[in-house]
Amino acid sequence: MVGNLKDWARTIKRDVRAIYLAARDPRTTWYAKALALCVAGYALSPIDLIPDFVPVLGYLDDLILLPLGILAVVKMIPPEVMAEHRAAAAVAGERPVSRTAAVVIFCLRAAAIALTAWFSYRYISG
Repeated sequence: MVGNLKDWARTIKRDVRAIYLAARDPRTTWYAKALALCVAGYALSPIDLIPDFVPVLGYLDDLILLPLGILAVVKMIPPEVMAEHRAAAAVAGERPVSRTAAVVIFCLRAAAIALTAWFSYRYISG
């Protein structure tokens, strides 16, 4: 059962990427593009209809609204366009993650925070 849920989650993630790509394709109708951008935006947005800290209901909107939105958009996009973008999304999902880049970005952000704190301290105290 856990394996099925993981596969379902990977499929949802791939389809969200594919929908985003399909929304930028000129072969997709304008109304499918509009709905696709709304669904992809909702999926990628940190703001939810019901906040996640609300017990049970917080994740219920993600479990119901997102798959229904994806299903509606997939039905509106031509099958050949959707298949092409699903393949592109699957390839993008298989790219290796650079841990070195993550460490460099983390260090740059930490340095920026430290520098801002130091300048703030110098400005306030002097």
